[in-house]
Amino acid sequence: MEKRFDAVVIGNVGIDTNVYFHSDEPDFTRESNFTEDLDYIGQAGGYASRGYAQLGWRTAFIGTMGDDFSGRFIREEFARDGIDLSGLFIDPAGTSRSVNFMYRDGRRKNFYDGKSHMQLQPDRAACRSVLAEARLAHFNLPNWARHLLPIAKELGVTIACDLQDVVQLRDGYRDDFIEYADIVFFSAVNQTGPAPLIEELLLWKPGLIVVSGMGARGCALGTRDDIRYFDPIDMDAPMIDTNGAGDSLAVGFLSSYVLGGYSPEDAIRRGQIAARYTCTQKASSAHLITPELLAHYDREAR
Repeated sequence: MEKRFDAVVIGNVGIDTNVYFHSDEPDFTRESNFTEDLDYIGQAGGYASRGYAQLGWRTAFIGTMGDDFSGRFIREEFARDGIDLSGLFIDPAGTSRSVNFMYRDGRRKNFYDGKSHMQLQPDRAACRSVLAEARLAHFNLPNWARHLLPIAKELGVTIACDLQDVVQLRDGYRDDFIEYADIVFFSAVNQTGPAPLIEELLLWKPGLIVVSGMGARGCALGTRDDIRYFDPIDMDAPMIDTNGAGDSLAVGFLSSYVLGGYSPEDAIRRGQIAARYTCTQKASSAHLITPELLAHYDREAR
């Protein structure tokens, strides 16, 4: 039976404020510094939902927003993107926010206010109706999302979980997401290399597909057969902003492998292209890669 949605994203969306420093380091001994401060729709749920929609996939979002100015703005933008919001529920504490310090050398420090995500309970019946109509469930890590994992598994939906920047794998918080996942992603930003974590994940769940983003070092793909490494993608456009790159890697891979039927190796390349393209966008999730641009860069990278 034909499903209504290709992908449903389960996660947090909010307003990000990027603070771009004009000097190499802010002077925290002074009360005031001059910066460029830009607001936009961000966070993992924002980037992932808009990424699928921009690629032309039928997309739904399950998550929270506040009944406030920011929430109303995000709802309007998602509706314009064609993202289904029947799984939306309201956080009485308001819409999630992030402040991201952006250094001139490419470093960033993110300060995340997830509002009530540790206490909220989703409407399981409403979420079930959305998940039942999806081919792929792309989970991020708000605490309330773990309650939907058994529902997605029961419904037979392919489950992908983005573990974000892992410091310690068995930290208790991520266990449910790993247990239910068919495909997992993690950032190796806090690791000298991804192999130990990939090996630990495959010992835990041998059938997993594991994708690790390594930033300027490229990407790794782990399966029960082996771990393969892929060089970074070259692109003529400059690197401006790395926010959302990991989300785009996941969207590019999953939309290619799960939804498009590409091989894992080809899906990795397309995911890397999507991530690299996202890095050309300054404080924006509104202009992520299109199918035409992805096909163009994919031909060039072969």
